[in-house]
Amino acid sequence: MQLIFREVKKHTIHSFIIFFCLMSTLGFSQNKKTNAIEKEETFTIRGSVYLKDSKKPIEQVKIEVNNGNYTVTNKNGKFTVKAKVGDELIARHNDFETVFYTIKSDERIDIEIISDTDFRLSKNNSVTKRFNIMIDSADAYLKKDAAKSAKFIGDALNVEISPSQSAEAHEVLGDVYMYWKQYDLAISAYKISLQNLDTPSATLKLGKAYLQNKDSQNSITTYENISEDRLSNYEKTILYEGIGDANLEIKNIPKAIASYEKGLKTAKQHLIAPKITDLNSKIAQAYNKKGEISKAKNYFDNSLYLAENENKKRAVEEKAKVAEFNSDNQDYESEIQLRKEIINDILDIERDSIISNESPLTSQKQNYKIGNALILQNKNDDAIPYLEKSRAEARKKGDLVVGKDVTRKLSEALIKKGNTKEGLAMIENYENIVDELYAKKEQELSQVARFSRNLAEQQNRITSLESDRALSKSKYELTQERYKSQQLIIYSLIGGLLLLLVTAYFMFKYIKQQRLANNLLALKSLRSQMNPHFIFNALNSVNSFIATNDERTANKYLSDFSRLMRSVLENSEEDFIPLKKEIELLDLYTKLEHFRFQDKFDYSIQVDDTIDVDEFQIPPMLLQPYIENAVWHGLRYKSEKGELKISVKSLSKDELTITITDNGIGRERSKTLKTAHQKKQNSKGMNNIKKRVAILNEMYKDKVDVSIEDFQTSEDAGTKVIVTLKKD
Repeated sequence: MQLIFREVKKHTIHSFIIFFCLMSTLGFSQNKKTNAIEKEETFTIRGSVYLKDSKKPIEQVKIEVNNGNYTVTNKNGKFTVKAKVGDELIARHNDFETVFYTIKSDERIDIEIISDTDFRLSKNNSVTKRFNIMIDSADAYLKKDAAKSAKFIGDALNVEISPSQSAEAHEVLGDVYMYWKQYDLAISAYKISLQNLDTPSATLKLGKAYLQNKDSQNSITTYENISEDRLSNYEKTILYEGIGDANLEIKNIPKAIASYEKGLKTAKQHLIAPKITDLNSKIAQAYNKKGEISKAKNYFDNSLYLAENENKKRAVEEKAKVAEFNSDNQDYESEIQLRKEIINDILDIERDSIISNESPLTSQKQNYKIGNALILQNKNDDAIPYLEKSRAEARKKGDLVVGKDVTRKLSEALIKKGNTKEGLAMIENYENIVDELYAKKEQELSQVARFSRNLAEQQNRITSLESDRALSKSKYELTQERYKSQQLIIYSLIGGLLLLLVTAYFMFKYIKQQRLANNLLALKSLRSQMNPHFIFNALNSVNSFIATNDERTANKYLSDFSRLMRSVLENSEEDFIPLKKEIELLDLYTKLEHFRFQDKFDYSIQVDDTIDVDEFQIPPMLLQPYIENAVWHGLRYKSEKGELKISVKSLSKDELTITITDNGIGRERSKTLKTAHQKKQNSKGMNNIKKRVAILNEMYKDKVDVSIEDFQTSEDAGTKVIVTLKKD
């Protein structure tokens, strides 16, 4: 039975007529079979691709299904692939036009190719065969070893290949970079692919890469320039979904919803089940952001029902989204019920697969969130067993991130319950976990740096190969044009020079990107060194105070300390935070230190009324070490009561100063009272601040300046720290 009939023209092949033939008998029994299959989740599709006249099989034809399944035809031209009714099957090959077919049953699918010329597969070409082997190897290592995958692509490009093959290689390279979250490099790779051959798949991927790289506007522009006539039904749903995602990112919620609904309509029309579920879920999230909770709930009900009819893991993923929705809207009972179901489902999933700690679908995360939901309802007694279970599971699975959070939350719950001793013990455990997590992060940073170096080496190789290819092409063109006029030769030379300039520009841009990446790594390393130091000192203050005061006061102190810790950890990954937030954190920290050393100093924080503190940005934790030094190394040793002044004054519209002044014993006298270890730690802390400021000024054009002055008017000299901030 003939299904598709089309004429194809490509390169040296004059024309092809491609059509699908289903080799089966239609009858009542077959209809019964189809009805039965429609109720099944998936089944195996078998088929083949061959020349009609000679029956010669065609190997290495890519067979894709829009559910994510993928295969290629073997030497006999045969293939098998998992699919279900309504899925779209796609057949791709360099020598004929891509074929799309919607699966209606489990009938065998034969693809016949009729040619009025001799059809010779490019696979018979040894160079092309080597190219395809390299690309297949790159695909195999894509999720295992990025550098190795990129190396295979470099090997594939290191031969004489066609523009379409170059496009394929760079598209795979873009896929590698996307998986490993190197989005800027992915964008460059997809652009090169499209320069060689304009394909819908690469264009869709480019739009997604822009979005992942936080460039929503270019993402929207890329998507909107795609001609829908070139897309399969599945690709159309991807297009509408991508436009919706980009508009949601820029908070254009009505347009995002409209695009999602357009994609949902297409998915329903063509029975693309996974996308029906996904788009219901995304529409729900969009309505939730818009504040239309009732509509969001209706769509979440749809997505939850559809996901449960797909597979267990997809259902659990959707339950987790709905649970977060319930949490956001303070429907804690519904949230808890869903998370209990998720925990039971996770047990089933873990029988067949391993769930990584990075996944949101871990039992330790779900138990932690149940405990947190109970605490938000003031049900501390009910929360503690779930928190303890989460902590035990996190310890068993080596999940330090959850272990850190749940230990902190458990300490708060125990102290609120009155189990102060146990709560304080949890704080000590929390400190140990933080230290362990810090060590792990240092190791990860080292691994990231090594990974970046390896990837950079392979990217430099690929860039060099492309440059060599371009230069070789220029030489060839000059040879061919040898007998032309001198004017044409000059034009060719100018073209070659422009090509070199473009190559140099891209190399400069790449080096600049690498330099920025190195600065970010260094900045992250310095922040990770400062945070544990701050937490350790602060916890020492807590322990000391608890040892010398009554329980009620200690609980109040610990509550303020917990608030401070929470804010510090939330801001620890940011380069800059609003000045208003930094002043609030500074006020809270100074209040805690003054609470402990009330007889040693008084303090004041004055902000000029003319300053809009929301318009200025400051590196987090920049001022706290100077306050800490003033109290611990200046005011604490003063014989009479000292004074700490913090003032924020305007210098101009775009510039202000933050002055920290104390009348303590001064830096020189403080040095004589310190131990060798204290001197070392203080020096290290101040050096880290200097390095942070230097890196940030390099990245953000001298936004921050710090200077320190000593007073010399009395024995207790005191110190003044002046921090200058500039707007962007």
